Amino acid sequence: MPNAFTQIPCSWKMDEIQARIQPPVISTPQKDYLNISLKEVEVSHWFDKQIEELNEVKSQANAKNIADIVRMHAGRYLDSHPVSYEQAKLVRDMVKCRTAVLGGHVDQCDSCNYLKVRYNSCRNRGCSICQGLDRERWLEARKTEILECGYFHVVFTLPHSLNPLILCNQKQLLDLLFNTVNGVLRDFAADPQWRLNGILGMIAVLHTWNQKLFDHFHLHVLIPAGALSFDEKKWTPCRKKFLFRTKSLAKEFRKRYINGLDSLYKNGGLKFAGKSKMFENPCEFENLKKKLWSNSWVVFAKKPFAGPEQVLSYLGRYTHRIAISNSRIVSEKDGLVTFKYRDRADGNKEKQLEISVEEFIRRYLLHVLPKGFVKIRYFGFLFHRTKKEKIEIIRNLIGQDTQFSETKEETIREMMLRLTGEDITLCPRCKKGKLETVLDLPKFSRIRFNHERYELMNMLNRLDL
Repeated sequence: MPNAFTQIPCSWKMDEIQARIQPPVISTPQKDYLNISLKEVEVSHWFDKQIEELNEVKSQANAKNIADIVRMHAGRYLDSHPVSYEQAKLVRDMVKCRTAVLGGHVDQCDSCNYLKVRYNSCRNRGCSICQGLDRERWLEARKTEILECGYFHVVFTLPHSLNPLILCNQKQLLDLLFNTVNGVLRDFAADPQWRLNGILGMIAVLHTWNQKLFDHFHLHVLIPAGALSFDEKKWTPCRKKFLFRTKSLAKEFRKRYINGLDSLYKNGGLKFAGKSKMFENPCEFENLKKKLWSNSWVVFAKKPFAGPEQVLSYLGRYTHRIAISNSRIVSEKDGLVTFKYRDRADGNKEKQLEISVEEFIRRYLLHVLPKGFVKIRYFGFLFHRTKKEKIEIIRNLIGQDTQFSETKEETIREMMLRLTGEDITLCPRCKKGKLETVLDLPKFSRIRFNHERYELMNMLNRLDL
């Protein structure tokens, strides 16, 4: 095949591309893992330039976002910090997200021939730009499960003295958190002194951060305000203002979690490294347990929701969140990142925090969960296998008139029209024509970089412009 650079009317030669995008030198085991991603993204820069030239218009620069910060600085971070496989994968996915590397398609206006490129997203749950549509699909599915009753929101928080141990044993100790909270609430609901004598339904959502991005492990639990009797013949509503006494919940939560932690330690189920290495010593582990027993554990109950609309609004805010959204990024310059946060200790006032890029990436990667770890779980009568049957029984018992029809799969166009009122197929230039897909873009690889440039240019030249 002829040299691709002599065949393509492109102002970017390989030496110019390499001068524009210099992959940082990485001396960690992740070197090849990230370098390949940065090299592949060069395809995106080249292809975007071709589209700009065909449209005869310069694209507007995007606002600074988390993915930009990761692309520019993650190399230096990986050069000096060890990372897990999941953290390295998130970095690589964010570098490639919504670039030509992952493929996509080219849309063309049927009126003015304007071209618009839409690249595929990485779909990594830790990516800052990939959660919106997943969240909306999840919420649509939950509409069929909402009950016409009050809902309680209870938050269970682990003490910060456990943080070093949790970071080394995320799966074991976060599984223990879910199981402990489920056991406490299940047994309280079954205890006659709390008047329910039945089975609760629970949606538990794990969060691992606070507003400043430090590790802060806590579980948000959404609970319908009532219990289904064990024989499934009676629905017992809760008191209007509280579910259980939070102090009683906190004491039982502390007891069960520490006992579970002790059992894991004695059975060799924990790993020790870094700041948690000291707890490998039995004496130090006993000191940790004494400290945990002496602390008051936090269980916080928020004001009950008034109805289904408030429940869905809450779910939308909490379920598919990541540690920080792009909207909170103020600036990134001179090696410093400034972002907004709310200071809970000062009346929830909005403030700004400036930290180094390296520290920002460190805090961001703290919240990457182990592969396959499920951070939204269902318990009681909302457990997956039986919830459809149990919800129908409860609706009949409480006389709920509203019946939600089964959700149908929406296209991205339909979903965006419903959420924003904007038609994404409307041409942004002439405001009259419709955008139609005229070219599918394959996933690219660094190895076939020159050949793919050649093929892409041929495909663009065949478009009726």
